[in-house]
Amino acid sequence: MNPRHLSRGEFLALTGLLSGSALLRGTAEAATPPAPTPAGKGAPGPGPSREEMEKVRRECRASLTSGMPVNAGDELIRIGEWVKRQGVSRDFYGNGEFVQSFEKRVAGLLGFEDGCYMPTGTMGQLAVLRMYADASGNRRVGLHPSSHHVLHESDAHAVMHGLREVLISPWTRPLLASDVRDAKDPLGTVSVELPVRWLGGQLQTWEQLEELKRTCREKGVKLHMDGARLWECQPYYGRSYAVICRGFDSVYVSFYKMVGALGGAMVLGSSDFVRTARTWRHRHGGNLYQMLPYVASAAMRLDDVLARIPGYVKRAKSLTEALAADSRLTVLPRPVQTNMFRVFLRGDPAALTRQRDRIAREDKVWVAGGFSPTRVPGVVETELQVGEGLGDIKDADMARAFSRLCDAAG
Repeated sequence: MNPRHLSRGEFLALTGLLSGSALLRGTAEAATPPAPTPAGKGAPGPGPSREEMEKVRRECRASLTSGMPVNAGDELIRIGEWVKRQGVSRDFYGNGEFVQSFEKRVAGLLGFEDGCYMPTGTMGQLAVLRMYADASGNRRVGLHPSSHHVLHESDAHAVMHGLREVLISPWTRPLLASDVRDAKDPLGTVSVELPVRWLGGQLQTWEQLEELKRTCREKGVKLHMDGARLWECQPYYGRSYAVICRGFDSVYVSFYKMVGALGGAMVLGSSDFVRTARTWRHRHGGNLYQMLPYVASAAMRLDDVLARIPGYVKRAKSLTEALAADSRLTVLPRPVQTNMFRVFLRGDPAALTRQRDRIAREDKVWVAGGFSPTRVPGVVETELQVGEGLGDIKDADMARAFSRLCDAAG
């Protein structure tokens, strides 16, 4: 049996990845430390509450996880003050100068005619895949095994829209043109994640990406980009966002990942495509009466964050080399390609979590959000990202914090 043509069930069975494992749960769940062992003879008592640990994290001078804790009230005040300074007027169901001008602004940045703001990326991408399936009559969607559609959306593409996922590439590398050419059955759509989160932010080379675009075009396959973390790709390719997106029929981007907005996303494409996407947003219940707070939280951050990303990527390169100098740590990928990466180490998730908390309290360094078991017994992984939260801590100091973390493994 060719592993690139497995159903989701077959893939999970053959790889031994259980649907309830930490690896296959969403970001928030995967980053949540394991539940403490019930108190009893020889067992540790209940661990600190989430609120207590958020307080500890806020007091840290450096963090290698995405999204620093913020005071909710202060953040809403900040958004309101920005809206006042800009003289922004409210919208009604997304109809308003501010929201629509932001959609046009992002569309221009990515080289498309128009964009449609979506409350969630899940909603936006489901709309895209459904539109392509209806237009072509082909409901087969070529996917990477770690795709959001496969792992994190409760089978919404199949249950709600009758789409059929086709896993066309191995887990261990990004999706390539050869995967599309070798697909057993004709594909209607291919959805490609740039970069691949579960591979530590890995990307196709520019030549591989161009070949993938060309192959889909020649085979009449619609090519959609799951660009949840597209913003972090630009330094690797050294080209504008519009050039990177050229050749994709549509793109989705997130505004809370990396940008740090309250939430929300956007799908981009031709004017006709976006017009239909708005209809599907309505059908999905996504026409919020007012989108202003969410859009404003993205608009006020976007330019500043995009300007900082090249520096974050440069810092990730130096930091990961400092971490990899400890033979107890394995960095994926190496060298890093974006500002995100994964670190693998030996240890028990609960013990590592306790050591992380100790380091946070004593050294004021938050080294990781959580630790997930891998298919290798005794080896766990953690997802890390260089961003604003890293501050001005030196690479050597962060490496020492990780050395202390490894000490928990004995």
